[in-house]
Amino acid sequence: MQHTLTHPRTTLTRVVVTGAAGFIGSHLVDALLADGTTVIGVDRRDPRTDANAAANLAGALDHPGFTFVAADLRTSPLQALFLQADAVFHLAALPGVRGSWGERFAEYTASNVFATERVLAACEDVRVPRLVYASSSSVYGTTGGGATAEERTPNPESPYAVSKLAGEQLCLAHAGKPTSTVTAVALRLFTVYGPRQRHDMLIGRALTAALGGPALDLYGDGRQSRDFTYVGDVVSAAVAAATTAIGTTVLNIGAGVSTSVLEVLDAVEELSGHPVPINQRPAQAGDVETTLADRSRAADLLGWTPGTDLRRGISRQLDHLIADSPQPVRA
Repeated sequence: MQHTLTHPRTTLTRVVVTGAAGFIGSHLVDALLADGTTVIGVDRRDPRTDANAAANLAGALDHPGFTFVAADLRTSPLQALFLQADAVFHLAALPGVRGSWGERFAEYTASNVFATERVLAACEDVRVPRLVYASSSSVYGTTGGGATAEERTPNPESPYAVSKLAGEQLCLAHAGKPTSTVTAVALRLFTVYGPRQRHDMLIGRALTAALGGPALDLYGDGRQSRDFTYVGDVVSAAVAAATTAIGTTVLNIGAGVSTSVLEVLDAVEELSGHPVPINQRPAQAGDVETTLADRSRAADLLGWTPGTDLRRGISRQLDHLIADSPQPVRA
C-alpha cells in the first residue's frame, strides 16, 4: 500500500531544507526535486569534505534545481538564504539521546535550541509563510505503553529530548506573536529508519552486524519497543505539513505499530540470512521502554497515513547497504 495524501495541497516553488546532508534531509531534498521544487540545501557538513554528506546528496548535487550552502545555523547570516521561500524545513539538529548527557549538553543547546531560534527569527524577518520543524517522540518520555496522542503532557527524560521540546516551544512562541507571518508545524517523529540511516541507530547497526560488521551493542534486554517509521513516509508527511492549509500545530508522525528490539533482530536475521552477533550492554539513561504514535491527528489534518511496513522497509535498507558497501559483504 502506498502512503495516502487526500487533502488539497498547494505547490511549493522554492524551499529551504536545513540539515540537507543528513539522513532524513537528503531524502526530503530528493523528493522535492522530483516534484520540480527549487531547493536550497543548508548544512554545516560540506559534501566537498565530508564523505557521508557527499553520499547522501549524490543524487542532488548536480541537479539544476538544487543549490547547496555550507553554513552553520548558529553563526551564519540566514535571511538571504530564506528570501522568497514558500517553506523552510528545519531538520538540522544534533541527534542522539545517549550522547546528550554530560559535557556535550552545551553543544546540544547551541545546535538544537539557539540555532532554531535563529532560524525562526530569520523566517519572520523575510516573511516565510510556513516552517516545518523536525521534533522527536522522545519529548513524551515514559508513556506506559499505549498509543500516545499529542495532548499528552511532554515529560522528556534526556537532555536531547529537552532540547527538542524547547525547539517546539520556540516554534509555537514565534508563530503566536501578533506580528508574525510564519505558521509552524512541529512533527514529532517516531524512530525513523531506511536507506542512509545514521550509523548509530538500531536497524542499521543490526544489518551491518548481520553482514559481517561489528557485533551489535544491545542495550537492555531487547524487550523495549519502538514505533519504527520509514523515511519515505516521514518525507511525505513533511511535504504535506508544508503544503496543507492548516495553522500552527504539533503532529505525531509514526507508523502506529510498536515493535520490540528482539522482533527487529529476528526480522534482520530472516531477511539477511545471517545471525546478528550481540554484545549485551546495560540499559541506558533516557531510553524509554515503549513508543507508539497515535497518528489520528496527522490523518485528520494532513490526510496522511504511512504506507511502508517494517519488513519491507528493512529489506530496502538492507539492499541499500549491500549496494553501497565499498567492500564485499555477506549475501
